[in-house]
Formats: sequence, structure tokens, C-alpha cells
Amino acid sequence: MTFLLDHDTPDDPAYSLNALGHQAVFLRDVLAEEAEDESVLAHAHKQGWVIITCNRDDYLALAKSKPHNGLIISIRRKTRVAERVALIRLLDRAGVSGIRHNINFA
Repeated sequence: MTFLLDHDTPDDPAYSLNALGHQAVFLRDVLAEEAEDESVLAHAHKQGWVIITCNRDDYLALAKSKPHNGLIISIRRKTRVAERVALIRLLDRAGVSGIRHNINFA
């Protein structure tokens, strides 16, 4: 799977995703920094990407009313390592079918 890391998501998950055979794309590399969340969701949907974000409120509202390929809300934890572990556990537990077109929390 390809994951789009939103501006508010640290770069750290990209290393874990790549190590697991996934692709991580940074939002800053594909859209302008001032891109609206709705535009980000539409772009990711068009590309077939799953979004990883910490922006819970805005993306939850959008994902309920707009098409998407999947949304992972990353919950801030005490360490970046704990955040990466939570993401890996989610991927292991949910698999592709649990991630695609669903809203998940890690």
C-alpha cells in the first residue's frame, strides 16, 4: 500500500512503512503546504493512497462525507517509537482489507 503522510505527521513512520514493503509519500512532496484538507483527501483518493494524519477532527468529518481509500488517525504518544509501534500493530491486525476504505486509529 501507499501511504500519504500529512503535514502534521512526523517523518518517522515512513521508515517503518518502507521496511514493511509499503511506500510512504510526504504531503510536502506532492501538494503545496497550504493545500486544504479536502484537496488532500481528494488527491489521495485519486492516487489510491491511504492518509496518515494527526488531524483527527478535520479529517474525520471529511472522511464521513467524501470518498477516500483509507484514513489512519495517528494518536500522539509519549515517544515517536510508541507511535510507530501503534501503526505497525494496526497494520498487522487490520491488514489491507481493514485499512482500505476504512477509518482507523493508531
